[in-house]
Amino acid sequence: MATVTHVCTLDYVAKMLGEDPELLEAIVYNDDNLTYGAIISVYTGPEDTITALTDDGIDELKDMLRHARITTET
Repeated sequence: MATVTHVCTLDYVAKMLGEDPELLEAIVYNDDNLTYGAIISVYTGPEDTITALTDDGIDELKDMLRHARITTET
Protein backbone atom coordinates (compact mmCIF):
# COMPACT_ATOMS: atom_id res chain seq x y z
CA MET A 1 0.00 0.00 0.00
CA ALA A 2 1.33 3.41 -0.94
CA THR A 3 1.75 6.17 1.61
CA VAL A 4 -1.44 8.19 2.04
CA THR A 5 -0.70 11.86 1.42
CA HIS A 6 -4.26 13.17 1.22
CA VAL A 7 -7.87 12.06 1.57
CA CYS A 8 -11.20 13.27 0.16
CA THR A 9 -14.34 13.66 2.23
CA LEU A 10 -17.26 11.45 1.33
CA ASP A 11 -19.34 14.49 0.31
CA TYR A 12 -16.57 15.62 -2.05
CA VAL A 13 -16.30 12.12 -3.55
CA ALA A 14 -20.07 12.09 -4.12
CA LYS A 15 -19.80 15.40 -6.00
CA MET A 16 -16.82 14.15 -8.05
CA LEU A 17 -18.68 10.99 -9.06
CA GLY A 18 -22.11 12.60 -9.46
CA GLU A 19 -23.56 10.18 -6.92
CA ASP A 20 -25.97 10.51 -4.02
CA PRO A 21 -23.98 11.02 -0.78
CA GLU A 22 -26.42 8.79 1.12
CA LEU A 23 -25.76 5.92 -1.30
CA LEU A 24 -22.01 6.28 -0.81
CA GLU A 25 -22.47 6.43 2.98
CA ALA A 26 -24.42 3.17 2.90
CA ILE A 27 -21.68 1.49 0.87
CA VAL A 28 -18.80 2.84 2.95
CA TYR A 29 -20.39 2.10 6.33
CA ASN A 30 -20.48 -1.62 5.50
CA ASP A 31 -16.99 -2.76 6.54
CA ASP A 32 -17.01 -5.61 4.00
CA ASN A 33 -17.19 -3.34 0.95
CA LEU A 34 -13.83 -1.55 0.90
CA THR A 35 -10.31 -2.63 1.85
CA TYR A 36 -9.06 -1.87 5.35
CA GLY A 37 -7.31 1.50 5.33
CA ALA A 38 -9.31 2.91 2.40
CA ILE A 39 -11.76 4.62 4.77
CA ILE A 40 -10.54 7.18 7.29
CA SER A 41 -12.44 8.91 10.09
CA VAL A 42 -11.36 12.53 10.51
CA TYR A 43 -12.07 14.08 13.89
CA THR A 44 -13.39 17.64 13.58
CA GLY A 45 -14.10 18.05 17.29
CA PRO A 46 -14.14 16.06 20.52
CA GLU A 47 -17.10 13.96 19.37
CA ASP A 48 -17.53 14.94 15.72
CA THR A 49 -16.13 12.99 12.78
CA ILE A 50 -16.40 13.01 9.01
CA THR A 51 -15.64 10.11 6.71
CA ALA A 52 -12.91 10.40 4.10
CA LEU A 53 -11.51 8.06 1.46
CA THR A 54 -8.00 7.49 0.20
CA ASP A 55 -7.32 7.39 -3.56
CA ASP A 56 -7.43 3.58 -3.38
CA GLY A 57 -10.78 3.79 -1.61
CA ILE A 58 -12.18 6.06 -4.32
CA ASP A 59 -10.96 3.65 -7.02
CA GLU A 60 -12.54 0.69 -5.20
CA LEU A 61 -15.81 2.59 -4.84
CA LYS A 62 -15.84 3.49 -8.56
CA ASP A 63 -15.21 -0.16 -9.49
CA MET A 64 -17.96 -1.35 -7.15
CA LEU A 65 -20.50 1.10 -8.58
CA ARG A 66 -19.52 0.27 -12.18
CA HIS A 67 -19.82 -3.46 -11.53
CA ALA A 68 -23.21 -3.06 -9.83
CA ARG A 69 -24.55 -1.08 -12.78
CA ILE A 70 -23.24 -3.55 -15.34
CA THR A 71 -24.89 -6.50 -13.62
CA THR A 72 -28.28 -4.75 -13.40
CA GLU A 73 -28.22 -3.71 -17.06
CA THR A 74 -27.50 -7.15 -18.49
